[in-house]
Amino acid sequence: MADRTNRGLSRRSVLTGGVAAVVGGGAAGALAGYTGRGVLDDDTAVDWKTVADSRVVGRATEPFYGDRQSGVTTAPQSHAAFVAFDIVPGATRTEIQGVLRAWSQDAARLTQGHGGLADLEPELAEDPARLTVTIGLGPGFFDAVGMPDKKPEWLEQLPAFPQIDQLEDRWSEGDLLLQICADDPLIVSHAARILASGVRGVARQKWTQRGFRKAVGTDPSGRTQRNLFGQIDGTVNPHEDEVDFDQILYCDGSDQRWMRGGSALVLRRIRMTMDTWEEIDRTSRELSVGRTLDTGAPLTGTAEHDPADFEAVDDLGLPVIPEESHIARARQRNRGEAMLRRPYNYDDPPEDGEISNTGLLFTAYMADPVRTYIPVQQRLAELDALNTWTIPIGSAVFAIPPGAPEGGYVGQQLFED
Repeated sequence: MADRTNRGLSRRSVLTGGVAAVVGGGAAGALAGYTGRGVLDDDTAVDWKTVADSRVVGRATEPFYGDRQSGVTTAPQSHAAFVAFDIVPGATRTEIQGVLRAWSQDAARLTQGHGGLADLEPELAEDPARLTVTIGLGPGFFDAVGMPDKKPEWLEQLPAFPQIDQLEDRWSEGDLLLQICADDPLIVSHAARILASGVRGVARQKWTQRGFRKAVGTDPSGRTQRNLFGQIDGTVNPHEDEVDFDQILYCDGSDQRWMRGGSALVLRRIRMTMDTWEEIDRTSRELSVGRTLDTGAPLTGTAEHDPADFEAVDDLGLPVIPEESHIARARQRNRGEAMLRRPYNYDDPPEDGEISNTGLLFTAYMADPVRTYIPVQQRLAELDALNTWTIPIGSAVFAIPPGAPEGGYVGQQLFED
């Protein structure tokens, strides 16, 4: 058998120089150079053992404590689990606070590579791989703790979109949410188990949805991710150097003072009918989206981030970008519709005799879903060419409280306000 220890990675470009940083400057240098956009070439071989010893990806950490929760503006990790819980009838406010305290204590440890407080397999927590744990509160949470007056005005389940929705209870709603993301699926799985095991008797698990993006190191360009239709997904996401995230993502406290610095999460599980999508030709696919599949450029441009010209017409006087195309319907019409999307693909075992069970976990963060998300979704429900191949089967809205102070817990501001 051939020796496999010296094949496959470039000496000069692994993780944008991260390995060299480890060798020359220690772990701190490696983490400083790690951006989550690894580069893998095949022009020069590298010793696999050297790469493994560097553990650049595994050693990377994200903070838990802070003014705002990690996992919102954090560069998206490769793997995610969204776990929703319903609070059991009869649970007391003190018990529910205890869940938030326990989650925060364990999350603070897990994100830094330490086992949970009652972790019987702490070795599984090593190398956290940028683990983040983000805690959300659903509409029913506030009745459960006897504080309905503290619920943000916008925190309700989305209105029905009968043209497209085929929602299933097994993927919808919930009183509590854990959003767990990392660049290693083992870390995600272990964190989900440790956190879920600590709520027995107070909350019961309602659903778990797992998703993925490209693995670290597989895309040297750092470009926008693709969904399983092959489309580049998330081109027009706002960037912090271009817009004020305080205005579009975070609550100002005018509705509920305790939510100042918090955000809202809309999570939609969108089934993608791959079987019928693959029956249409490439031109039809691109017209339905309004972008080319290879580069993600609008049909009026040549590069992904070229501005779309929705007024341009062809030789027959027809819009180059069809009015019913996805980008024409989804485009931001005013500043209030800006949201930060952080989607994940899913590919689960087929059901009901179908070939595939594939889709998108659409996640979007904003200050106010009523002002931001609902108008956009209404336009999409009314006339979006992609509706032919996409079916929303799950829907949930959560308040993402501000971050926990050092040694405190997420949601603490609610009970102190």
